[in-house]
Amino acid sequence: MTADPFGLHRVLDELPVLPQAAVRLDTRPSLWPDEVRVRVQRLNLDAASFRQLERRQGGDGERVRAEVLEIVRTRGKMQNPETGSGGMLVGVVEEVGPLSPLGLSVGDRVATLVSLTLTPLVVEDGLAGWDGRSEQVPCDGYAILFGRSMAARLPDDLPADLALAVLDVCGAPALTSRVVTTYDAPRVLVIGAGGKSGSLSLAAARESGAGRLVGVVPHEAEAQALRRSGLADDVLVVDARDPVALRDAMGAAGGPADVTVVCVDVPGCEGGAVLATADGGTVVFFSMATSFPAAALGAEGLVADVTMLVGNGYVPGHADLALELVRRHAGVRALFESRL
Repeated sequence: MTADPFGLHRVLDELPVLPQAAVRLDTRPSLWPDEVRVRVQRLNLDAASFRQLERRQGGDGERVRAEVLEIVRTRGKMQNPETGSGGMLVGVVEEVGPLSPLGLSVGDRVATLVSLTLTPLVVEDGLAGWDGRSEQVPCDGYAILFGRSMAARLPDDLPADLALAVLDVCGAPALTSRVVTTYDAPRVLVIGAGGKSGSLSLAAARESGAGRLVGVVPHEAEAQALRRSGLADDVLVVDARDPVALRDAMGAAGGPADVTVVCVDVPGCEGGAVLATADGGTVVFFSMATSFPAAALGAEGLVADVTMLVGNGYVPGHADLALELVRRHAGVRALFESRL
């Protein structure tokens, strides 16, 4: 078999599917000519996946660690079978195929900007340095990048764990910026505003001409941190899974949003996001916990004239934009560092 830039040559399923949809990937370390092998130093599990694993295992870190190891062993990649999501990784390039178009060199320290759900991965240390209680996972192993892939060299001016956390969600602020610029000084609502993608989305919306920024968080402790950051004009403490409560809170705060960005890592927020958005507005779903049938059918049932977008994690220039937002906005950096 010849190499395919999308990694089809690494799929071990009988039926032809893309690597992300595959049950198992070929993880052999020898490279096809357009591939790159990375020595993995750290995995960053996406928030929805980690929270689901944590709930499933009752908060037992050892059992979470064992389940992640089993997923990687059986699938040849990190893809949570419940959420379908994975995360990303940081590592050092250890071999580059002669036909690789990625522009990487041996020794480059990089973060992958494609999901672990389609990245061949082998863990060689049993995740011995991880207690199973955080999204960032110290790891020794290797991963394979295909010809059609993306990786960013880690910046020298930011700590590696901070840069990894930022790059993990860099698609959110980029798409938020793109959407906000299509409106004239829009009212922007960010659900999950105290988190990683939420805080970056607030900063991106501010720089892109938002007229008023509203951040929703579930607890007063998060609200206090968000207020200190100065990223939002209004901070609301609401359970976003309660659509009526969210609608009423937005009404009391001045009315529905023109743009709503959903960044929470729990299911059940689709109806509230739609109700909190004005007719003619846009809802952007970044959470892997989103039920897209619930969003689509819910909007139909509410007779809501809103455009709904799926944040796919890639917008040209997304990595540089996210890193610059952290450099320019002390409030964003403070929220990130409080979570590391």
